[in-house]
Amino acid sequence: MTRPKVPFSQRFSAAALLRHGLSGQHNWPVMWRSPEPRKAYQAVIIGGGGHGLATAYYLARDWGIRDIAVIEKGWIGGGNTGRNTTVIRSNYYYPASTPFYQRSVELYEGLSDELNYNIMFSQRGIITLAFNPHELNLMARSVNAMQLNGIDASLLTRDEIARLVPICDMSDQARFRCIGGFIHPSGGTARHDAVAWGYARAADALGVDIIQQCEVLGFRMAGGKIASVETSRGSIATEQVAVAVAGNSSVVAGMAGVRLPIQTQTLQAFVSEPLKPVLDTVLMSGLHHTYVSQSDKGEMVIGGDSDAYISYGQRGSFSTIENTVTGLLEMIPLLSRVRLLRQWGGACDLTPDRTPIIDRTTVENMLVSTGWGTGGFKAIPSGGKSLAHLIATGEADRFSQAFTLDRFRQGKLIDEGAASGVAH
Repeated sequence: MTRPKVPFSQRFSAAALLRHGLSGQHNWPVMWRSPEPRKAYQAVIIGGGGHGLATAYYLARDWGIRDIAVIEKGWIGGGNTGRNTTVIRSNYYYPASTPFYQRSVELYEGLSDELNYNIMFSQRGIITLAFNPHELNLMARSVNAMQLNGIDASLLTRDEIARLVPICDMSDQARFRCIGGFIHPSGGTARHDAVAWGYARAADALGVDIIQQCEVLGFRMAGGKIASVETSRGSIATEQVAVAVAGNSSVVAGMAGVRLPIQTQTLQAFVSEPLKPVLDTVLMSGLHHTYVSQSDKGEMVIGGDSDAYISYGQRGSFSTIENTVTGLLEMIPLLSRVRLLRQWGGACDLTPDRTPIIDRTTVENMLVSTGWGTGGFKAIPSGGKSLAHLIATGEADRFSQAFTLDRFRQGKLIDEGAASGVAH
């Protein structure tokens, strides 16, 4: 049965939320429609994660292109958007990268108000630890580069880190003695599903069709272009196709005969049982290859290295769990008796220079947003705006103009492999 369309303001007013909250959680209004796919759209966006949904939203809001379908083989936000550690940052080194990621941080700062949906963005800062003079020297260079690019960052002494992160092992008996580090104050975390849901609801309100349980099976080509997307729910004709499916980018693009310079590896993450508040920042160590933050529920959210082998799996290997937890306990030994609650993996699309691709492909009307590797969540707003600009105008915006496919052929790589302090 189709529910009657209720105006947006009535569905989500304060009175409506209170009324539904006291209703025993029955008959909550749907946040977005679940339409049947139409026979044709001006643009089809493949991938119902953060990047695909943000692209649809900005296409509709900024460019007035609303004849759009976002198709997702599973459910909204069920891929990498919901399978990450939610870190948001712009602590990059090269001028080609920094403005892009800084724009994303700034967009996140106002996203709750813009979408009228609380994404729980917490700018708690990111502290990266140094354990030898070589690391500290590289951090000094990174801080200088960030400051030159307009990003807030500063070096920290050993004593400052001990004051800011009192649970960190700063003793002389530590296996690796911390000698300093640096802080990126505007970095932080957000609620991953809230980002996806907020963009989905806002895009739907602008007329975008969000179609879940709709798997791409192939493409019908005509004159060197995609004429239609063949899906498990029928054929959809379109003028343009944008692919934003993270680790599955090479599979989907390959259906149209497009080869992408990416490889897919599993990146695991873990959360512990809930604790009382003990950590109010994101803590990273390149030496230990581990990073950790504490969620609003009290769980310690832990990440580390990607698995060493190519895989589309979402489970990962036990050795990575062991190595990551070992690094965590060397930084924070008092967590040794805390139990892990759950573990998951995401399929990451890694380029040779660990920098994304937002560009047209060798098929004229197919575009890709891929190569986000282990940090696609932080780039959702900026990636969505850049891909929407490319779809609408045919040209890259100034923030993404270096993220081209042909940079690999020309040798114009943007080597950001160690930008986060945890190289992937």
